[in-house]
Amino acid sequence: MDESQEIVGQLAEYAVNEESSRGRQFPQHRHPYRNAFERDRDRIIHCQAFRRLEGKTQVFTPGVNDSYRNRLTHSLEVSQIGRTIAKQLKVNESLTEAVCLAHDLGHPPFGHMGEKLLNEILQPYGGFEHNRQTLRVVDVLEHPYADFTGLNLMYETRLGLAMHKSPYDRPENADFDKANCSIEGQIANAADRIAYNCHDLEDGLRAGLIFTEQLREVELFRRACEQIHAEKIDDESIQRIRISKAIIDILVSDCIQASIEALAEARPLVLEKVYGSERDFVVLSAQKDHQLQVLEEFLLVHLYQHKSLKEAEGAVKSHLKRLFETLLKQPRRMPPYYQLLIKQQGLEQTAADYIAGMTDRFCLKFLD
Repeated sequence: MDESQEIVGQLAEYAVNEESSRGRQFPQHRHPYRNAFERDRDRIIHCQAFRRLEGKTQVFTPGVNDSYRNRLTHSLEVSQIGRTIAKQLKVNESLTEAVCLAHDLGHPPFGHMGEKLLNEILQPYGGFEHNRQTLRVVDVLEHPYADFTGLNLMYETRLGLAMHKSPYDRPENADFDKANCSIEGQIANAADRIAYNCHDLEDGLRAGLIFTEQLREVELFRRACEQIHAEKIDDESIQRIRISKAIIDILVSDCIQASIEALAEARPLVLEKVYGSERDFVVLSAQKDHQLQVLEEFLLVHLYQHKSLKEAEGAVKSHLKRLFETLLKQPRRMPPYYQLLIKQQGLEQTAADYIAGMTDRFCLKFLD
């Protein structure tokens, strides 16, 4: 029995495996000791766009404090949570990890603010949406092979990226004939939501933009404080970290139990039934989902719309607009590979691709 057969025997019927996969667009020989989804994960980790996530903001502007999350650390944290859930649900951990690691590859510089502003600037040319851009990254913009563009990822990995969703993300890609993504892709959605809320909470407290006194009425926060006996922890830094970790533990544990129950209720459940369902099977309980929504609303009002963060919006939009216009007038300022893409996809799309791939610092320095 080879490794792939052994792994299939350990997975639930609704999990993705190599035998049930639609495979790659460009056929490639199997690797002697890595399965196809492990290879996807490794291709993502080794690509340029993944490395550039280190220089892309999660919430805070670059250079403020090296302790804050960036897109790279966030993706690693999502992956860790995703693997934990995938293992308990007996689905494909490597596929889950690949989707988790790649889900933010299409994010432009300056976090959600950058995506919002770039979408406004690009409205005459089709707008901008980071899930759609993530697919462009893995299908077109990365080019480590001589015979074709892209990373040539497995169909199911690409499906998970195309259909990634959260309260702030709505899939727009219509190139997949599925109502839903796999259980593995749904895990990536849940892990992302848990990770960014807990870690943005921790970073917001560290930055002094939100305060524990404001959070006393947020039940998840209050329960986490009770669980770790926060009043006995004198060090504020340790207290913040332990509260964040406790909320993650509460939500991940709930997600695993609620998802096990949802999957059991839907049996017999096979992969095609997952794809054809508009219902998600990886879920939080109604109680915990409501509690997380309350935390999300708190962060939206008190952190993401904080005066100090909103003040940067006008300057960033002006800079991105000027950068886009400069590239339209001087396309030779883009690298040779992007210049080759202009004939295939147009100047505006190519300029948008180049800007979206920039780190925050490179974007700020480009016009100097």
